[in-house]
Parts: sequence; C-alpha cells; structure tokens
Amino acid sequence: MNNLGTDVIVAGAGPTGLMLANELALVGVDVVVLERDPRRTGLSKALNLQPRTAEMLELRGLLDGAEDRSYATVGDGHFAMIPVGYDGWGTRFPYQLGIPQAEIEEHLEERLAAQGTKVLRDSEVIGFVQDKDSVTVRYRTDGGENLLHAKFLVGCDGSRSVVRKGLGVDFPGVDGEGFGVVADVLFDKVPDGAQKQWRTMRNIGEPTGETTFKGLIPLGEPGLYRFTYGDRASRPADMRSAVSHDEVRQAVLDSYGASSTVAEIRWASRFSDAARQAAHYRAGRVLLAGDAAHIHFPAGGQGLNLGVQDAMNLGWKLAATVRGGAGDELLDTYEAERHPVGAQVLHNVAAQLGLTPRSHETRALRAFFADLVELPEVNRYLAGMVSGLGIRYTTYGTSHPALGSRLTDQDVTTATGPLRPSSLFHKGDFVLLTTTQDHIEAARAHSTRLTTQLVTQLPWPSTEAVLYRPDGYACWTAPTPAR
Repeated sequence: MNNLGTDVIVAGAGPTGLMLANELALVGVDVVVLERDPRRTGLSKALNLQPRTAEMLELRGLLDGAEDRSYATVGDGHFAMIPVGYDGWGTRFPYQLGIPQAEIEEHLEERLAAQGTKVLRDSEVIGFVQDKDSVTVRYRTDGGENLLHAKFLVGCDGSRSVVRKGLGVDFPGVDGEGFGVVADVLFDKVPDGAQKQWRTMRNIGEPTGETTFKGLIPLGEPGLYRFTYGDRASRPADMRSAVSHDEVRQAVLDSYGASSTVAEIRWASRFSDAARQAAHYRAGRVLLAGDAAHIHFPAGGQGLNLGVQDAMNLGWKLAATVRGGAGDELLDTYEAERHPVGAQVLHNVAAQLGLTPRSHETRALRAFFADLVELPEVNRYLAGMVSGLGIRYTTYGTSHPALGSRLTDQDVTTATGPLRPSSLFHKGDFVLLTTTQDHIEAARAHSTRLTTQLVTQLPWPSTEAVLYRPDGYACWTAPTPAR
C-alpha cells in the first residue's frame, strides 16, 4: 500500500476534472487525477461548447485546439427547442461549437500531459478521510489498494459521485418521471428533412405526441447522427439497463418510417429528467464540481459547460489557497458564486420541461412563448442564460458597470497597436488593464500573480483601471481622478 503525497487530488477525468487539473498545474500546483476507467471511452456524449465556455478556453489558449477537433459551428442556441440567437452579448463567439465530449477530454488531457501531469487510470476512489490539515484518499487499482495524501480533494466524479456520498452532503431534488435515449446512429438512408450539416438548432428536435419527443443532430461524418427520443411520462423499470440496438432500431422506425434504414448503432445511453443539486459544494478540504454537484435533464446543452465553468471558478481560488496566498474566505466564494448558478440552470431546465406540449393549454403556452422569444430583449435574456454569457457575480463596493461582469475580449489600444485582452490570461494570472503607469507600480507591490497592460483607453468613461480575476471576471476598478 503506497503512501504518497500531493497538493490536490482530482477524482474523475471528465471535462470538469481535466479542466480543473489544467488550471492547477498551470500555476505550479501539484495535482493527481484519479480515474476509474482504464482508458478514455471515446464516446461522444455531450456535443457542444457554449459561447461562454469558448471564451474561457480562449483565456488559456485552449480554444484553437478545440476548434481543430470540432465539426460544426451552430449559429444559435435553444430554450425548450425554441431557437435563441446570441445578439447583444458582445462575444467573439456568437455560436455553439459542435464537438464531441470525447474530443474535448482528449484535448484537455493532452494539454495536461504537456504540463507534466498525467491521469492515473484504472484508479477508483473508494473512500477518504480528512482532518484539519489534509485529506487521505483510498483508491483501488489492479495492483490492490493505495493511499494518497493531499491538502485538498475535489470530486469531479459524476452524478453517482463517490466523493459526494462519502461527504454525506445532501443531494436534494426530484426523481425523474420520464426518460430519454441518446444514440449515435449511422444511417444507410438518412431520414427526409434531416440537416446534412449542423448549423442551427431549428428543426433538429420536436414533440411527437403529448409527452414524447425525437431529434436528429448530424455529427460531421456522412450519415452519422445523434438520435434522441423519449417519453416524459414513462420511465423504464431500470434506468441503468443497457439500451439494446433493437430498441433503437424500433425507435427509428417509429419516428421516421421504413424509408430510413440503420447501418450501425455506435453508442446508446439512457437519461432521465431527474434534477438534483448538492446542498453544499465544500465540506472542509473536500469540494464538488460538475455532475458530482448537480444533475439535470440535458435541455439547452448546458451540462458539460456548467461543469467546465465550475472548474474555471474553482481552479484559481484553490490554487491561491494551496500556495498560501489566500484563506478560507476566498475558497468559500466558490460555493457562494457557483451554487446559485447551478440552481439557476436547474430552474431554467424545469421551465423548459414545463413547455412540453402535453395539452391544449400547454400547446398554447408554448406557441405564446415562442412569439415572446422573437422580442430582442427576451431572446437576449434566454440566450445569456443558457450560454453562460449572462453570468454576473456579486461584488462589493462601487457600482461600476464592469464589476462582476465577464471580459468581452474586444481589442484594446496600446502604444504598439491593438491587443486582444484574452492573450494576457494564458498564464492564469490576474490581469490589470490601465491607462496610467501608477496603477501598474502599485499593483505589482501587492501581487506576484499579476499581468499588467498599459492601454490608451478603456471602454468605460471616467475609468483608468480595471482588474480581472484569472477566470475573466472584473473584480476592481479605479476611477479617473477629478481634475
């Protein structure tokens, strides 16, 4: 039984765990990632990066590699399968990036390895104990059980999280009433009307009855589609039971008729409309992120993105705590900021499910809601909600319009020409943009994890400095002195 040590143990090598590990390794924190599976599954699973997630990856120079692996640029999102555009949010990425989860995981794991950190696969977390100074994790491999000591443990180990269960943290919510199936299907003959390339959310899914639904999303390879179907009013006796190929073939036949033929079914899995959220994201030296902290029906394509954004919020705070530059007060803001965001996602997913056309009244409600979405203000609100662009964190002190808001990454003017601010975030530092050298000298006296940039002008009047956190949200501003 080994007895090694590290700064942080991350349980789970999905997108959330890998993003968190990258954030920690970037600033020199020693991190070990424990993953139960012996190898990457290669399964497509989630299919999209929302605009805000794309912005965050750009902050670390990670987006180019993701774009290289993507197969689609989708010019809108959706709320209850009603398309919403990204106008009015000032983002450089007013679209979803179509990319399978497997590709995101491979990309993040490769970047992590380039930083000198490897995922320990075939390593299943089976228990842990913590005291005021450390956490000891027990994990199992083919060679037997091992112990690993760390300053912190983060559970990124999915909806059935061993870490969450070990903490005994409540996971309140509602059990699912209905179910769905996702399957990657290769067609000999593609159903009539199906998109050949994924460019929009329009007409990719629809109700087929009062509680049933179906949808098709092209996956880039000719004839290969994500087929989704289900029934909001019917639940299988065993949600964990395997989805047979015969079941999927019958669902294709029922949905699209005999003229559509299936050559191959590459993967299939069930999901439900259960919704739960951990009561707390932190208990002592153990934290939760991603699906370990929240689960919901996959409405709006929010799940993977919510977890990656959890990791970006937690990463710099945990790193600062490990390195001794911050105390519990900073680490506690992870739950304070991200728990309300997770709760809001569960709330908007429930609202989307409420627009299921089950009756004359709900069909009328859905049609009425679709008309409202055509209003620019409503469209912008909903798009900001499902994309993450609308997240704004609470700040204290002045009421400057930048505070708590995200970096929009519009070019700023410097003495040597235009500069894209995201390029300043690649090291994971705080970033100070200012029109005066005085603020740069004062800031450097207080922090070593700081990148500074002198600019000729800032986007806000009467402002001569703005400080951004490593995750790209403004946390401090300085006004132009009165003359």
